[in-house]
Amino acid sequence: MNNLRRKWNRFLYNNADKGIPNLMAVISIGTLLVYLISMMDPSGKFLYFLAFNRNLILRGQLWRLITFVFVPTSSGIWLFLLLFAYFSIGRMVESVWGTLKFNLFYFCGMLFTALGGLIFNAYATAYYLNLSLFMALATMFPDNKVLLMYIIPLKMKYLAWVYLLFMVLDIIQGDFFSVIALANYFLFFGKDCLNVLPGADRVGARTISFKRKRNKNTSRPNPDWAAGYQKRPATPKKEEPAYRHKCSVCGRTDVSHPNLEFRYCSRCAGYYCYCEEHINNHTHIQ
Repeated sequence: MNNLRRKWNRFLYNNADKGIPNLMAVISIGTLLVYLISMMDPSGKFLYFLAFNRNLILRGQLWRLITFVFVPTSSGIWLFLLLFAYFSIGRMVESVWGTLKFNLFYFCGMLFTALGGLIFNAYATAYYLNLSLFMALATMFPDNKVLLMYIIPLKMKYLAWVYLLFMVLDIIQGDFFSVIALANYFLFFGKDCLNVLPGADRVGARTISFKRKRNKNTSRPNPDWAAGYQKRPATPKKEEPAYRHKCSVCGRTDVSHPNLEFRYCSRCAGYYCYCEEHINNHTHIQ
């Protein structure tokens, strides 16, 4: 399973520039245009024509499976602020992941949201899609601060706790639509979703420490790599060249991926190296 995930991550990295660039800009502009047109239509027929409706979809109006994304979830100045926030969040996530992975993440969210709406006969909107973007950014940068109501500075992981709490309350009440609608977040992050939970750093540090004690083959780079490389005797067997940097999460090195950038985390207690994909997306080792 780990090998499959590494191959999948390698494929996404090698094709990072494929797909629709600045997808959130397209979504935000499209939503704004729909809102402006709807203001000139007091009958509401235009929005009704685009909105998600299970009965009409089953009758053949399949465009609603896509156009529901452009239906505004608020109005007035709040819509402009939310669209700007979603655009900024999407741009940051895309800059970390690349265009292809971000496109797949958003389109999977559309698919799961529409699927949840069909199963539970719910009125699907872009709310959970945009929420999944925020959860993705909060998982990557849990300690980064945002301005709540554009006034109060608050760490992103705290807002993620609130959203997860509401989701748990929905489950308790028997409403599972939010779980399916956010399935793209759980699918793409897997166990990394735990990064936003309280005490995730401590738990992750204990787990990694236990694994390193059980297995002597740690992923720390060899500080004497140059000397060891020069003294290595020539053998007829093809040996893997010595690496200088190796990601502590995915195991990629500067030899296997010469175009990949590596950084060392200043928050981890020790000499831990990470690739550009995981430098901001890993559990800090204390």
